[in-house]
Amino acid sequence: MKVHEYQAKQLLAEFGVPVPRGGVARTAAEAREIAAGLAGKVVIKAQVHAGGRGKAGGIKTVSSPDEAQQAAKRMIGSRLVTHQTSPEGVPVSAVLVEEAIDIERELYLGVVIDNTAGMVVIMASEAGGMDIEEIARTSPDKILKAHIDPALGVHPFRARRLAFDLNLAPAQIRPATEIISNLYKLFEAKDCSLAEVNPLAITCDGRILAVDAKLNFDDNASYRQRAVAELRDTEQEDPLEVDAKSRGIENYVKLDGNIGCIVNGAGLAMAVLDLLKQVGGGAANFLDIGTLNEPDRVVQAFRILTSDPDVKAVLVNIFGGMARVDIIAQGIVAAANQMMIGVPVVVRLAGTNVDQGERILNESGLQLIRAYSMQEAAQKAVEAAKKSS
Repeated sequence: MKVHEYQAKQLLAEFGVPVPRGGVARTAAEAREIAAGLAGKVVIKAQVHAGGRGKAGGIKTVSSPDEAQQAAKRMIGSRLVTHQTSPEGVPVSAVLVEEAIDIERELYLGVVIDNTAGMVVIMASEAGGMDIEEIARTSPDKILKAHIDPALGVHPFRARRLAFDLNLAPAQIRPATEIISNLYKLFEAKDCSLAEVNPLAITCDGRILAVDAKLNFDDNASYRQRAVAELRDTEQEDPLEVDAKSRGIENYVKLDGNIGCIVNGAGLAMAVLDLLKQVGGGAANFLDIGTLNEPDRVVQAFRILTSDPDVKAVLVNIFGGMARVDIIAQGIVAAANQMMIGVPVVVRLAGTNVDQGERILNESGLQLIRAYSMQEAAQKAVEAAKKSS
């Protein structure tokens, strides 16, 4: 789960990471009021779940409350298109109004999980203001890393070492050490999957401020992070993904292909996506139906796929382990009886109770395209999508 910049900064401040003065506005009048209270130059930032706001016109520096009001008026209610959004862009419902900062240096600071090491890693760099991926590609030597044992947390000397290696002034070492330690504490306490401050700015008067911030949270921890879950803005998410969650399908991601996929198991689902690409097609989604043996789960999956206008064919690929093939087959029949699917359906079943599942489908009278290997299923799905298109 993602949150807006202003929400991320509220959490940063709560954990002792200094941020610029400012406030969130949902109307142009509110933006003017906040700007008047800050005095001087302010920055108006569109609040969207996407990077690249500056180049897209979503960040403006203004010199007066009146200018702040006009900038906010142009942004609020519009749709911002950046390199990280769809061509339709994302809606802007609020702006962050902050004091403009005179920046002397820009640093990078982030906390993420290193899956290879099985540990949390704190990353820092003097090359702030850039994407960390770009830094890693062009100047990997500029990225400092410190792996943290979750049982021990951040020892002060580890944070202090990172601060020293950022070539900070002596007076800045202590506050930088505290910021590094506090960002890790936030990451751990709130079950983050990413905590990133970019840039972490050294101001001309020697302060260290989190000028921009990004926090992502582990959805699997939402049951114990109720306050964080309430920060979710579904308006920023793909409507189909929101609909999937409301129907109990947690593992659904919209993609840009035209073959809707219903698969059990994340690994198998990824393999299906790769195989479709290999045979000249493309998946319209990632959908791991899981191992819950309820026909209605299959019905809900079909409802999601049939509401996607990009889907020109459906591929059901099930390998029954704990999931029972006969239950999946019952779900396919129920879906066909409850809705107009309207596109070809390719079905490949294997595993637990496959004979019973085959019998259910054979006796249903449905016009399904059958396949008995993953390769065959992928090829038939691609052919069906082309004919349907």
